[in-house]
Amino acid sequence: MSLQRPPLWQIIKPHLTVFDGALSLIVFLILSVGIVTLYSAGMNFPGRVEDQLRNILVAFVVMWIAANVSPQLLLRLAVPVYTVGVTLLIAVALFGIIKKGSRRWLNIGMVVQPSEIMKIAMPLMLAWYFQKREGMLRWDAFVVAAILLLIPGFLIIRQPDLGTGLLVLAAGFYVIFFAGLPWKILAGLFVAGAASLPVVWSFMHDYQRQRVMMLIDPTSDPLGKGFHIIQSTIAIGSGGVTGKGWLMGTQTHLEFIPERTTDFIFSVYSEEFGLIGNIVLLVLYLLLIGRGLMITANAPTLFTRLLGGAITMIFFTYAFVNMGMVSGILPVVGVPLPFMSYGGTALVTLGLGAGILMSIQRHRKLVQS
Repeated sequence: MSLQRPPLWQIIKPHLTVFDGALSLIVFLILSVGIVTLYSAGMNFPGRVEDQLRNILVAFVVMWIAANVSPQLLLRLAVPVYTVGVTLLIAVALFGIIKKGSRRWLNIGMVVQPSEIMKIAMPLMLAWYFQKREGMLRWDAFVVAAILLLIPGFLIIRQPDLGTGLLVLAAGFYVIFFAGLPWKILAGLFVAGAASLPVVWSFMHDYQRQRVMMLIDPTSDPLGKGFHIIQSTIAIGSGGVTGKGWLMGTQTHLEFIPERTTDFIFSVYSEEFGLIGNIVLLVLYLLLIGRGLMITANAPTLFTRLLGGAITMIFFTYAFVNMGMVSGILPVVGVPLPFMSYGGTALVTLGLGAGILMSIQRHRKLVQS
């Protein structure tokens, strides 16, 4: 007597229910907008769209794997992942690969960029740290947390990689803040940071100082260091209310916009879809952040609340910094627009973050049931 096989849908369904419906839909919509924009931006770069579709597939696989990993396992992995990440950063400082004047990569049989690991490892480690000290937090706990944060932050910034360093520092700071950092300490840090700006300026590389000066007045070197930001703001402004239309961006197709498939893809989007398109995109990002905060608010443990909150705010930081720099209100740093910019590393990191949020939501439902 043969047993009847269950319908195909019943076999597939348990593997698909790991995805949070709302979060998956929002990510899918942003990715779709990104592919449409990349098609226009990358017309002179054959294979970019195909490569990005492959990157998206890899990111969704990583997202699915992360969604299946329980928060309890993430808690156990926090210290080993952080330790490995810091060890690799030290190895980069000692004998890393130098490209374009920066020592950011390491050959361990394959070329890797360890700083990318820290974008997730940092909030994981600090969330684990505060979970272990739940109910007995004192000022010294925040000092230790700051040390844990500053070690990888310093190693990344000195590579130099200011953009990634700021993202890692921001991810760790969000955990510390959500853990209950007193406002008095926060105000003191702000004052100390402002007072230390002259010292920070003296330690900055020449190209970093130039980026700050171009933020203040890009017209001081319109054909040199200020060219990129001037052309970017022209593209954004020329889009007007409704945009010039898909594939019709003159700044884009006359190749005035720099790095138009990666860091400056928002300029391409703004020129072709205008203010209305920008509003739609901003709403999508607000929905992404709102869904992440909703998952965070309903998380059952301190660890998952801190981790979920930090990952959600990483999405915010990516979007805010990227849109700010291409609009001329922030210095230019290497921060991609989340789920839109071309590139595999950042997309996989973001997919991992989204998968962790889905894991938090899924296992909360399992606990409740």
